[in-house]
Amino acid sequence: MSLFLSIHADNPQARLIRQAVEVVRKGGVIAYPSDSCYALGCRLDDKKAMERLREIRQIDDRHFLTLVCRDLSEVARYARVDNVQYRLMKHGTPGPFTFILEATKEAPRRLWTRRNTIGLRVPSNPIAHALLTELDEPLLSATLHLPGDEYPLSDPWEVDERLCHAVDVIIDGGHCGLTPSTVVDLTDKVPSIIRRGLGDPALLGLE
Repeated sequence: MSLFLSIHADNPQARLIRQAVEVVRKGGVIAYPSDSCYALGCRLDDKKAMERLREIRQIDDRHFLTLVCRDLSEVARYARVDNVQYRLMKHGTPGPFTFILEATKEAPRRLWTRRNTIGLRVPSNPIAHALLTELDEPLLSATLHLPGDEYPLSDPWEVDERLCHAVDVIIDGGHCGLTPSTVVDLTDKVPSIIRRGLGDPALLGLE
């Protein structure tokens, strides 16, 4: 059975955040709220936990996962970011945007796409941010969208009902939305929208 933690959506309790992060450090997989919808997360360098995450989602290694970071300086450790890209991302972070960038050697190769790129995001959700701060490294994440479902899971009690034997921690941060993040490819000279989601491209100067 998973550990079910009810954490205040705006003022996360430090004790409960530490409890969740301790499980992540020991190789656990967690379900947590983001600023778009609920997500699954695990440590970046834990291959076994990553494989469990993929098994829960029933996705193979062709489905690339996202690095969820605290801020843009952490993004720059795992991806090459020039001044133009930085200024654009600054308008949308923290927020519901995932950015595709060229990966650096700090990013594990198993996360690279065939184009040597990687997806990264900086969430605005207070619980997600508290988890990242306590963990002191990014979370390897995927939207909690189960096979056969039309939408991602948004109710923590439904997450508990369906995944209590699959994940180690479920964080109840209240209901989240059903719309995933907007995905923006910044690897070409002209940025392009790969997926339109919750984030408004106009915030980035894109249409």
